[in-house]
Amino acid sequence: MNPSEPVWIPRPGDVAHANVTALMRRLGLDSYDELHRWSIEHREAYWESVVASFEIAYAHPPDVVLDASGGPYHPRWLPGAMLNIVESCLDHDPSATAVLSQAAGGDLRCWSVAELKTMSARVANGLLAQGLGKGARIAIVAPLTAEAVAMYLGIIRIGAAAVSIPESFSASEIARRIRITDAAAVFTQDVILRGSKTLPLYERIVEAQAPPAIVLPGAGHMTVALRDQDRDWANFLSEDAEFETIICDAEDPINILFSSGTTGDPKAIPWNHVSPLKGAADARYHMDVHPGDVLAWPTSLGWMMGPWLILSSLLNRATIAIFDGSPLDRAFGRFLGDAGVTMLGVIPSLVRSWRASECMQDLDWNRIRVMASTGECSNADDMAWLMQLNGHRPLIEYCGGTELAGGYISGTVLHPAIPACFSTLTLGTEAVILDDKGAPAENGELFLVPPTIGFTATLLNRDHDEAYHDDTPRGPNGKSLRRHGDQMERLPSGYYRAHGRMDDTMNLGGIKTSSAEIERVVLALESVREVAAIAIPSPGGGPDQLVVYALPETGPVVDQAQLLEEVRAAVKRELNPLFRVHELVITDALPRTPSNKIMRRVLREGYEDERM
Repeated sequence: MNPSEPVWIPRPGDVAHANVTALMRRLGLDSYDELHRWSIEHREAYWESVVASFEIAYAHPPDVVLDASGGPYHPRWLPGAMLNIVESCLDHDPSATAVLSQAAGGDLRCWSVAELKTMSARVANGLLAQGLGKGARIAIVAPLTAEAVAMYLGIIRIGAAAVSIPESFSASEIARRIRITDAAAVFTQDVILRGSKTLPLYERIVEAQAPPAIVLPGAGHMTVALRDQDRDWANFLSEDAEFETIICDAEDPINILFSSGTTGDPKAIPWNHVSPLKGAADARYHMDVHPGDVLAWPTSLGWMMGPWLILSSLLNRATIAIFDGSPLDRAFGRFLGDAGVTMLGVIPSLVRSWRASECMQDLDWNRIRVMASTGECSNADDMAWLMQLNGHRPLIEYCGGTELAGGYISGTVLHPAIPACFSTLTLGTEAVILDDKGAPAENGELFLVPPTIGFTATLLNRDHDEAYHDDTPRGPNGKSLRRHGDQMERLPSGYYRAHGRMDDTMNLGGIKTSSAEIERVVLALESVREVAAIAIPSPGGGPDQLVVYALPETGPVVDQAQLLEEVRAAVKRELNPLFRVHELVITDALPRTPSNKIMRRVLREGYEDERM
C-alpha cells in the first residue's frame, strides 16, 4: 500500500451520474476546473444557480441573491427573502424516509417526512405553551437521536434559535454557554447510556443552574426527580400535531454554535436561514448526495456536523441515519449495513480505533458508495485502510469550520481519492496560501477570499472584523482576505494536504514544521496508539523545544526512556536530523474538543504551568 497514490479512481459511470457533472451540463461547462473557476469569478450567478436547485419555499422571494454594497466583509445573501428553512427541509414526499435510528441493542426505527413534521410540530406547540416564541434562544444538551432532530427543527419552526452545547461538557462549561446566549430553556436527557455505563446528564444541567429543562428519558423511563420548573418529554409534547411554521427574515438566527476555544469565552457563532445552503451544496456536489441516499455521521448537536447532517440531508431529500451508542463498537458497523447507509462520515481518530481493534472486519457495507472525513488531520495509512476495507470506495476529505457553515476544501467523485489529501477547494470558494511575509507560497497559512454563502458576518459576543478581518494581508490583485488559521500545503499534483492550525506550527532548529507532521511520524511506530506534539518556548530563548505526549499501545506502564529514543530516531530519520524531541510525556488520555480535535493549547498551558 502506498498512501501517496490514489486508492480509488473514478469510473465512467461515477462521473456520468455525479451531481457535479449534472451541474456542469446545466451551466454549459466542459470540465471541473472550468466550473470551479466560473463559480468564483461569477459568485452571484453560481449561488443563484445552486439556490434555485434547492427549490426553497419562500414566503417572499429575495430581491437579489447577493447585495455586496457593504463590501466583501459584510455581504447580504438573499436580502428581502422571507422564509423558514425548515419548510424547505420538510416540503416534499411525506412518505419518504426522513430518519432511521437505532439505540444500541434496540430495533431500527423509521420516521417518514410526515412523522418528523408531526413530531416537530408537537415540539413547536409545546414550546409556545411554555411561553417561548420567535427570537427565543433554546439550548440542546443531548445526544443526537431522532427526538433531538425533532427538537432542533421544532425550535427553528417557531422562529427561535437552537443553542448547541455538547452533552460531554462539564456543568461550568454548560453554564457558560447558557450565560453567553441567555438561553430561556434547555432540552436534555436524564442519563446517557453507553454500553454498560449509565452517564449522568441531567445532574449537570441542575449543577449549571440551567433555565427550565425539558428532559427526555435516555433509558426509556425517567430515572431522576425533576426540579419544579422542569418537565419530562412526554408531558411537554403537545397533542396538537398541526403547526403553521413562523416565517422569518433570511438573516434571522436559527442556531448558535461555539468555537472550541480553551481560554476565555468561546466565540458564539450564529447561523441564519441561509447558512444551511452552504453545507447542503457541499453534500450535493462534493459528497455526491442524491435524493434517497442515507447519511450517517457519528456526531453531536454540540458540534457543527450535527446541524450539518440534519439540514444537509433533508435539503437534499436524503435520510438521516442515527446510532444512539458508541461508534467504536461493532454494533455501529452492523447498524450501517442494516440502515442501508450510502454516505458515511467519519473523524480520523475513529478510523484509527477501528483499524487497531479490527471491529469492523467482514461487515456488509456494500451500499456505502462514498465516505467523508473531517474534524482533524487524517493519517494516510488509516484512510487507505478504510477505503480498502470498504471495497475501494472513495473517501472525500472535508475541512471547514463552524464560522463557514461548511467546508472550504474537499474532493469530488470526479477526482481520484488520495488518502489524507484534498483535491479541490469547494465550489464557490476561493483561497490563497501565504508565507510569513504575506507572499504566495506552496506551504503556509491559508486565507479565504470572501464573500461566500455560509461565511459568518457577525458574532454574538465578539467583534467579527477583529476576529477574522483586521490586520489580514492583501491577496493577489489586492483582494480582501478572511483569516481562517489553517496551515495548508499545495502538492505538486495539485492536491492539498492539511497540517493543522497555524497555532500548532513550530520552529525547530530554525526550520518550520507542524504538529501534524511530527504526529504522523510518531504514530507510525507500532508502540504508540495516540500522540500529540507541542512546541514550548525555550527558557533561554532560541528555537522551540519539542514535547511529545504519547499513549502507548501497551498502556501507561512502558519503558519511557526506550520509547523516547524510538520517537527521537523516527523524527530524525523521517523528517530532519536537526529536529530533537526535548521530552516525551506518557499519558493515558489527550484533551479533545467535542469534535475530537486534540486541544494542544491545553497541553501547552499545562506543561508551562508545571515548569513554572
